[in-house]
Amino acid sequence: MALRTSSSKPARQPSFARRMILMLIGVAVIFGGVFAVKAIMGKATNDFFDNMPQPPVEVSTFEARSERWSGTAEAVGTLVADNGTDVTTEAGGVVQQIAFESGQAVRKGDLLVQLNTANEQAQLKALDTAARLAITQRDRWRELGDQKLVSRSEVDERIADAATTQAQADAQRALIAQKTIRAPFDGVLGIRQVNLGQYINPGDPIVGLQALDPIHVDFTLPEQRMNEVAIGAPVRLEVDAHPGQAFEAKVTAVEPSVDANTRNFKVRATLANPAGVLRPGTFGRIGFDLGQARELVVVPQTAVSFNPYGNSVYVVVEAPKQAGAEPAPEGMPQATHVVKQRFVTTGPTRGDLVGITDGLKPGEVVVTSGLLRLRNDAGVTINNKVQPAAQARPEPENR
Repeated sequence: MALRTSSSKPARQPSFARRMILMLIGVAVIFGGVFAVKAIMGKATNDFFDNMPQPPVEVSTFEARSERWSGTAEAVGTLVADNGTDVTTEAGGVVQQIAFESGQAVRKGDLLVQLNTANEQAQLKALDTAARLAITQRDRWRELGDQKLVSRSEVDERIADAATTQAQADAQRALIAQKTIRAPFDGVLGIRQVNLGQYINPGDPIVGLQALDPIHVDFTLPEQRMNEVAIGAPVRLEVDAHPGQAFEAKVTAVEPSVDANTRNFKVRATLANPAGVLRPGTFGRIGFDLGQARELVVVPQTAVSFNPYGNSVYVVVEAPKQAGAEPAPEGMPQATHVVKQRFVTTGPTRGDLVGITDGLKPGEVVVTSGLLRLRNDAGVTINNKVQPAAQARPEPENR
């Protein structure tokens, strides 16, 4: 009897799609683990740096003090002559006569330079002769016209001829006058820039002329002071050429508009200068009173961080003592103070100092150097061996 054997089926192989899914799952698990490890390491690094003790910043400080500042303002300006010009000529020609010396004081109308006018004078004689003849003919034809011996149109023609020839003679006289250069106003001449026999063109400078008495000083002020300056207000002027001497002037003009680029407006003050000691172009320091004196908290300008969004200072306070706080690492100084950033309202300035009208009290200590390295609550150490300048009237050493 034959035994019946069952046929064995071959093992079923997994499909391609299933193998692909398994492979993707494996890749995701591997890369996920890599990214997880990287994220954990990054967080640990950030925590380390966040908690790492920062070395304190070494700064210099200044104790804010109260000062009584009078209502004064200061500005810088330039002295300007009442009248000033480079004398020139309207007509070209050869210099025939020079009637002045360099640096000479002259009066209005004084002869300065005479150009050669021989040719123009000869032409003027001919034109004057023609003008006299035309006038004689005009008068004769008028008599004939009154007697009805000639027509009215012929009389008018003779009148026009006489006027034309007379105008030509006047034009020639004006040309000769243009070649006679005279002082246009009283003043002091500069250095001569022409020589005898030299040909000069129209517009070439001959000599400078400046009217020194009175003299003006022009300066600018910020728009905030527009209502604080009035016509007739007294002004003090100091110049380097006369150290220690103050000149009294009065405001004579205020520009009605403010410069849109600088937000400043222009002011002109005038003062007598009979001796001519003040000269145009000189640099001047101007001071003037604005009203009553007031109390201000004063700090050096280096202590203020000027920003578009507001001015601020760093106030130094004692470092808070925390229980269980770890000491500074070896080699790192211990921070004895911390700084607090505080916004303030600044007022007038004097030299190296600036007045604080709001946000700071007398006696508070502010940082005067190292502001760029600071942040709120940063630890600092104080070193006042070297201090920034803090003078109301600084006088730099002349080396």
